[in-house]
Amino acid sequence: MYWLKFFFFPSSCLVSENKNKQETKKMTENEGKSEKLSKGSRDHNLVALTGAAAVLALAVHFVFSALHHHKRKSKTKDVQGSNLRLDLSAREILKLADSVILESKRVHDAVASVPLDKVTYTNAISPLAELEAKQYPLVHSCVVPKLVSTLEDVRKASAEAERRLDTHALLCSKRDDVYRVVKAFAAREEWINPEAKRYIQCLVRDFEQKGLNLSLTKREEVERLRIQIDELSLRYVQNLNDDSTFLLFSETELVGLPPEFLKSLDKAENGKFKVTLKNHHVAPVLELCKVGTTRRTVAVAYGKRCGEVNFCVLENLVQLRHKRARLLGYSNYAEYAVDLRMAKTSTKVFEFLEDISTGLTELATRELAILKDLKKKEEGESPFGIEDLLYYVKRVQEQHFDLDFGVLKQYFPVNLVLSGIFKIFQDLFGLRFEEFADAKVWHSEVRVFTVFDLSSGELLGYFYLDMYRREGKYGHTCVIALQNGAVSLNGERQIPIALLISQLQKEVGCHPGLLRFSEVVNLFHEFGHVVQHICNRATFARFSGLRVDPDLVEIPAQVLENWCYESYSLKLISGFHQDITKPINDEICKSLKRWRHSFSALKLKKDILYCLFDQIIHSVDNVDIIELFKHLHPKVMLGLPMLEGTNPASCFPRSAIGYEAACYTRIWSEVFAADIFASKFFDGLSNQYVGMQFRKKVLAPGGAKEPIEIISDFLGREPSIHAFIECKAEYSLDA
Repeated sequence: MYWLKFFFFPSSCLVSENKNKQETKKMTENEGKSEKLSKGSRDHNLVALTGAAAVLALAVHFVFSALHHHKRKSKTKDVQGSNLRLDLSAREILKLADSVILESKRVHDAVASVPLDKVTYTNAISPLAELEAKQYPLVHSCVVPKLVSTLEDVRKASAEAERRLDTHALLCSKRDDVYRVVKAFAAREEWINPEAKRYIQCLVRDFEQKGLNLSLTKREEVERLRIQIDELSLRYVQNLNDDSTFLLFSETELVGLPPEFLKSLDKAENGKFKVTLKNHHVAPVLELCKVGTTRRTVAVAYGKRCGEVNFCVLENLVQLRHKRARLLGYSNYAEYAVDLRMAKTSTKVFEFLEDISTGLTELATRELAILKDLKKKEEGESPFGIEDLLYYVKRVQEQHFDLDFGVLKQYFPVNLVLSGIFKIFQDLFGLRFEEFADAKVWHSEVRVFTVFDLSSGELLGYFYLDMYRREGKYGHTCVIALQNGAVSLNGERQIPIALLISQLQKEVGCHPGLLRFSEVVNLFHEFGHVVQHICNRATFARFSGLRVDPDLVEIPAQVLENWCYESYSLKLISGFHQDITKPINDEICKSLKRWRHSFSALKLKKDILYCLFDQIIHSVDNVDIIELFKHLHPKVMLGLPMLEGTNPASCFPRSAIGYEAACYTRIWSEVFAADIFASKFFDGLSNQYVGMQFRKKVLAPGGAKEPIEIISDFLGREPSIHAFIECKAEYSLDA
């Protein structure tokens, strides 16, 4: 999925991690300003309200807008400044994909035809930048219907369009004739500005990552290895997907699991329950089953899935990656993978993981002691194993926190949560959201919003909300950058457009759609990505919004997740569904915050274990993978041994596809997000000055600057791990 690798932004779902596309009529900044000024003052006054009155007013306005949205029958309108085509038939999608490919080929051919002694920015670089900006929304017009259309023929055509676009993009990435022209211009070092320099360097790097700077023989070897690596990666994951192993348990062996879970299980002829090794079966057993032997049996079976076959696949996969990386000039695969990331070197990653692990050891030791004590009380002298971790964490949390998440759900009606999120983001970042009535959309439930700068009135962009479940729709929550921001040679700015897809529960009659707390956090996180995309001010589409360093891309949204655990903001996004003027109380807010951090050191230790494993196998040749895990497990997990008979390397897909040599990224993002929040926002959740600084210094640059430069500029210093460690200790159970 070469087009989508850079054009599609998922949430945490692995299956979509490798899918990551501008303009019938452009909107200039002045046009955006005049459009804003032509609006009435009603919405401006609305967001100027504060506290409960503001949220209530926003909620009423939001519900009214939703009702109006569903009843409207006027002629639909195009979104000004958008080059998206969102209502294409199956035939039109394929036709558009073919025209995108033809135009791309024409531009690449034109660049390739430039004599090397005649290269200029105008004939060598600008055409590629303009092509990328203009085709981005056209590509998305072809591939997004696969995710959202209700029509099967449209979804199939969209999938076929994606295949054609991917094939073409792969061919473009291997065009030696275009590479020579770009390289010739880069060698002249005639940079227009720092961002243009960075863009050109990225173009060169992309070609050279495909081996275009090598001899033909070596280049062919690089491509052959790529194909083998892709095949093995997919085989590893497919083996796990195809695994149909199940275990049989009697009802007494599953004590502690809720009746509805047991009812969902198939039964064998002997009447026993079938527990598969899929996550939706394994997780409840390890978390809720009171029978220790059952937990251990399930944990062992889960940890040795595809043991023989995937062990061999992973060994071959790692060696092929090393071989390909060395052909490209790196000492090992980890150096190749990390070179393009904020961390820059594998050594830096090791230092980071070791520092975090060491910093958490004291707290993790205390957490483990609490769990061991409880197990001793409940099960006697049987040793505490890794299979007991989830169960006893859950037990201790139940004892310490008066949190009923089923009851808590009643305080999060969808419309109220959305209106509260809108208010928080508008107030913090100096924005104004206004619904775009009667916009062309692919489904009647989809809504479109215009985003203005609150102070200047400048049009910043648009976002689509496709929030509710329906047949044929993509089954996860994600944000897609439908159109990237960019500035053309004549100075016109192309506005960014985002799409938030979710699977929320709709209101049915008098029953409001209610969100689980985890859904609230996820929605807040993803809306952070929407604002991240809209507030970007990069010149090149290549650096717009979500197309940033993978080590950086999650940091802004993870910073903003903190609002979900603070009383001020929790009260803005909550209200009992029968009386929304009654938000959750202060005690629940405090409990949620402590619950969030409870046993976090132990959980992170387990994550670090897998991150170290991933980094080591991709840094060192001929590692004994099984012995490596046996060695690392007790060292990182405070003496807890690896479960006998398991082979975690055979069922760890993140290291096989999507996150190879980069499993550390999630922890990296969390650490720097914690530093930013503690340093700048902790005492000023609604401080618009700090919010505007974040918007200007972190969101606006996108990928146009080095990530470490972006973070350091905002903090006024180099980022640190100390705030992350201190936060875990401050909110620990024994603090």
